[in-house]
Amino acid sequence: MTKPAVPSLPRAIARRAARVFDDQPDDPFMATRKYPDATPCGVCGSVYRGGRWQLEPRTDSPLKAAATCPACRRIAEHLPAGRLTLSGKYVDAHRDELLRIVHNVASRESSEHPLNRIMSIDVLDDRIDICTTDVHLPRRIGRALKRAHDGELSIAFLKDACEIDVGWRR
Repeated sequence: MTKPAVPSLPRAIARRAARVFDDQPDDPFMATRKYPDATPCGVCGSVYRGGRWQLEPRTDSPLKAAATCPACRRIAEHLPAGRLTLSGKYVDAHRDELLRIVHNVASRESSEHPLNRIMSIDVLDDRIDICTTDVHLPRRIGRALKRAHDGELSIAFLKDACEIDVGWRR
């Protein structure tokens, strides 16, 4: 028995048909609309321009109606998108070096992407807990720590990839 012939689609159409658009994560802090150009965040001062939030030098021009950027909303509601936990005896002995790496990676990241920020750093006896406003920042910090100090890195995405839990242990 032979299978009936199925008309094949042109390559370009088949490639587009293979993409899945319904699997986008449902991030409650993602903007549901576009803001007018040059809309400032009333909390941190970043400016919505060209479809994204950017850091710009402050001007003395009259401000437009302010909005709140997603990072400031996350901070206000105490709902981090990323968590990074540094644990082990090594953490207590090298706390200052590890925190220096954390702050360097975070400042480099936030200079390009102002929504990627550290919300809080809790220093405990044998571990450090870091909460961030973005899912990419904990992963970048964890990889930088692994490059500099070795150790074990674990990465787990939670809730449709809108949250991440990263652990570094040594």
